[in-house]
Amino acid sequence: MSLRSLLVRFGIAAAGGALVALAATTPAAANGPREHHDNHPRTTKGTVTARTGLLLRSAPNRGGAVLGFKPYGATVNIFCRAQGQTIDGNRFWYLLTDGTWAWGSARYIATARTPRLC
Repeated sequence: MSLRSLLVRFGIAAAGGALVALAATTPAAANGPREHHDNHPRTTKGTVTARTGLLLRSAPNRGGAVLGFKPYGATVNIFCRAQGQTIDGNRFWYLLTDGTWAWGSARYIATARTPRLC
């Protein structure tokens, strides 16, 4: 077996292991249906302020896979906030609980109160 083939197999195995570890530690793995989080006392409501809408991502950066979209003015449920890629001077991203667990840039979500840290 060539070194390249061996490295490719190792990379695939490592990526698979990382996905399994991520799934085991993601909040979605431990929680029930969406309705459970809509009015949960630990969530904060926010409003999408991006005129063109907000892309929801798998990670708190623009490189994360797009998991969904929220239009301008939409209300979102924020579970917590974390530091990620800086967007227009704002380094925070919110973990949203709207149907799926996804990240949205805090730059484009207005809130009445600051969400707790993740």
